[in-house]
Amino acid sequence: MALSALDAADRVEQLIILTERLTELVALEAQAFEQQRPQEAMAHIEETSRLANIYRHESARVRANPAMVAAAPVAQRTRLIRATEAFDSVLARQGRALDAARTVTEGLVKTIANEVAAQRTTGSGYGLKGAPSAPGSATSITLNKRA
Repeated sequence: MALSALDAADRVEQLIILTERLTELVALEAQAFEQQRPQEAMAHIEETSRLANIYRHESARVRANPAMVAAAPVAQRTRLIRATEAFDSVLARQGRALDAARTVTEGLVKTIANEVAAQRTTGSGYGLKGAPSAPGSATSITLNKRA
């Protein structure tokens, strides 16, 4: 079913609005992580998730049926392409910011784990047959690699 130029233009305009809003939200999240304030990234998480799901669904529909937007004016389709490129760029920025935050967090967890392990090597426990345990005896610790 071919869409009218008016329907295609309306769909493209809605996609532009959606993409620009999603880009704005992801940029705010990336900035929060870059400034080491991840709690601020949570402020818009629900809206970001909702819009990302809509974006994924609508993008899949357009990919499956390009005729949905083909009748829109070229200038408007170009605006959509530019908005999508900006969104891709912000997603890459957010990915880098999240990787950096993950690296810092993992470093902190390792440092804390090493300090805990060093504190445990004082030999304050008891071993086999009630004998005091030797300094440096093995202790267990669990680290979450997704920290």
